[in-house]
Amino acid sequence: MPASAPESLPASAAVTRVLVVDDDPTVAEVVSGYLERAGYLVDRAADGAVALARAAAHRPDLVVLDLMLPGIDGLEVCRRLRAQGPVPVIMLTARGDEDDRILGLEVGADDYVTKPFSPRELVLRVESVLRRTRPVPAARPLHAAGLTVDPSARRATKNGTELALTLREFDLLAFFLKHPGRAYAREDLMREVWGWDFGDLSTVTVHVRRLRGKVEDDPARPRLIQTVWGVGYRFDETETETETVAMAMAETVAGPAGAGRERPATEKETGS
Repeated sequence: MPASAPESLPASAAVTRVLVVDDDPTVAEVVSGYLERAGYLVDRAADGAVALARAAAHRPDLVVLDLMLPGIDGLEVCRRLRAQGPVPVIMLTARGDEDDRILGLEVGADDYVTKPFSPRELVLRVESVLRRTRPVPAARPLHAAGLTVDPSARRATKNGTELALTLREFDLLAFFLKHPGRAYAREDLMREVWGWDFGDLSTVTVHVRRLRGKVEDDPARPRLIQTVWGVGYRFDETETETETVAMAMAETVAGPAGAGRERPATEKETGS
């Protein structure tokens, strides 16, 4: 893993605090160095217990969290952080551990990066996630099928009850409400919601499943977020059930549209 950061990285306010949690001192040092050069204030922790204590003492704006930690593992740390309030989390996972990546997303991680990784790519992911959390110009709330999404307040409700959504779940729901009745491929959703032109499309599938669990009356019989087989997903504000139960249950992490079409990122690997 290279020890020097590139000369030009995204500029960010120095007051933006990032908590880096990794028990590998080399990884933690290099990641922290890149983030500091990008203008972030960085706290570090080598295990889950210390990470939770640091987060309680100084609430971070974002957490870079290794999945495999001594003592309290990354999944449990993510659960506890999310229980304390909304905070974006980028999970670090070992390459090939797909089940772990999916678990990380399901406990509330907003993104993940696989090891070995490019520190520059990680900084860009941090910038992308944080950009979504920043205040947006005043916009009218979106309404459909008992759902209300207020982009300015970053607040979503269902029949007047507030929904506990992660950063990406909120953005995904807002996108669907802005474009009802139109089918989108997972590649389209990744580009429009995540801002990426490439990546693991199972990320979209997991977020759709989690979002259904929060907005559908019966997630096993989705009436709002429909699967369009061979294409992707469509939001039906009329709540007309067009998919059968068998089709809803048959959907797997592989997604509705060919998973083989996804293109992996071309990263300069660090070798860690």
